[in-house]
Amino acid sequence: MDRLAGSIWSTLAAVLALTLIAVSGGRALGLSLVGSVALYFVVWWIVLFAILPVRIKTQSDVGVVTKGTEPGAPADPALLQRAIWTSVAAMAVFVLLAALFPLAGL
Repeated sequence: MDRLAGSIWSTLAAVLALTLIAVSGGRALGLSLVGSVALYFVVWWIVLFAILPVRIKTQSDVGVVTKGTEPGAPADPALLQRAIWTSVAAMAVFVLLAALFPLAGL
């Protein structure tokens, strides 16, 4: 994970690869291209907001509060790693939703 999140470019490549895999899985399950992209976009953002607060250490937890910031702000948000984890989790949720669409008559 650290290697993939080592730079913004490797993170973007990993997120893009996972997105393409998920969207192609949605296409295989009968969704249109636009429907797959739209559903994945919504799922990705929802999963991101679910993952953001997981295992976060605040500045007050670490003991180093930067002047002018909220003590509850993250000390190290690790956004590149969270983007990759979000893509992995969103891919699983997206494929599950795409598989359930025919059962719901959508």
